[in-house]
Amino acid sequence: MEAENKFLKGAVLPPIIRFSIPLMLSLVLQALYGAVDLIVVGYFSQTSDISAVATGSQTMQAFTTLVTGLTMGVTVCIGQAVGAGDNDRIGRIAAGQIKLFSVVTVVITAMVMAFCDKIVVLMNVPDAACAAASDYIKICASGMIFITGYNGVSGFLRGMGNSKTPFLFVAVACGINIVLDLVFVGIFGWGAAGAAAATVAAQGMSLVFSAFYLSKMKLPFRFEPKHILNSGQVKKIFRIGGPIALQDFLLQLSFLAITAIINVLGVTASAGVGIAEKMFVFLSLAPMSFMSALSVFTAQNIGAGSKERAAEGLRKTIAVSLCFGFAMFCAAFFFGDILAGLFTDDKEVISSAFGYLRSSSYEYILISVSFCLLGYFNGLGKTAFVMTQGILTAFLVRVPLSYAISRMPGVTMYHMGFAVSASALVAFMAACGYYVYIRSKDKKEFETKAGAH
Repeated sequence: MEAENKFLKGAVLPPIIRFSIPLMLSLVLQALYGAVDLIVVGYFSQTSDISAVATGSQTMQAFTTLVTGLTMGVTVCIGQAVGAGDNDRIGRIAAGQIKLFSVVTVVITAMVMAFCDKIVVLMNVPDAACAAASDYIKICASGMIFITGYNGVSGFLRGMGNSKTPFLFVAVACGINIVLDLVFVGIFGWGAAGAAAATVAAQGMSLVFSAFYLSKMKLPFRFEPKHILNSGQVKKIFRIGGPIALQDFLLQLSFLAITAIINVLGVTASAGVGIAEKMFVFLSLAPMSFMSALSVFTAQNIGAGSKERAAEGLRKTIAVSLCFGFAMFCAAFFFGDILAGLFTDDKEVISSAFGYLRSSSYEYILISVSFCLLGYFNGLGKTAFVMTQGILTAFLVRVPLSYAISRMPGVTMYHMGFAVSASALVAFMAACGYYVYIRSKDKKEFETKAGAH
């Protein structure tokens, strides 16, 4: 419980940075799941397999975000309970999480298996990649229980203030994934299906490792199985995590819609945008990690009644995040071809990815602020706004603008990337505006209370 004590007392920025570092490393390793798949497939298989893995992994990511969104609800609920020192509530939240996530796993697995072939058609997957994309999605869906289990354990531990252990879980899985990718794709020649099988096996081992760790860990609360039957904490997790899950899912659907739009431009464009989207995870590591860290930091301080400390943490974290954002902008704008070359040696695919990375690079400066603000809003429990702004910017800006650009004569991937930067700008303005609104509202409440005394 040392980590959350540092969140609640003493200097503000150092504990946030220390908490964020394992998150960054975890994101790197999680990104390597899909990245290694693409790299190995890119060097040992055909371009059609690259397209299949790119499209298939994006499809699975859409369903995985439902789990990770709900996981944020667990993290925030746990964080607020930790801040309030309520160990009994922590135990009830853990029980509620098991009940909720069990149902979610069954529903998602059944949906993906039932509609996989139709999804491939809706995605406008090039004919040469259809069969491989379908195989990739079905194999990955069979391992949904592993994804749900790992994310559930990780979200719980992060809410407790522990970001290091989830990193170890991912490190184990990533190492297994790399080895199996080389065996299944490089040696056996299984293509996209081999990449999917390697990913599922790695996720399964990660869950086994995390379950073993929890069995040896001394938890500061008692877990009562009878609480699983109680729906109170399930409703609270869903109230906070549900909007995030819905937002993330719909955002992924918007990315899939854009991929479907770009897939019409051909297999090279499809492979190029797949690589560019994989690079996003690496280039946005800092703001994504700070968003998660601020969710926990804010939740714990709100639970302890320290609103001003939470706001101070936000301001100082934004300053650090902006430095990373500018560096990642430069990497994408000036060296995107070198980055894309890590995934494939196909010059046309590299050129396609570089064009998209260059025009979308401005988003890395914008999200360095907006992601921090979203983490702060999550910690406050203002997830309805987070959901609303995410959905509106995706479906009122990014998707329609992408479609409009794709209809232009002589369009290239460079032109397509501007839709990303435009939607990031709108999201940035919405987040800043909402922060000003919240702070002015808090100020009025403070003045009203002071006047009453």
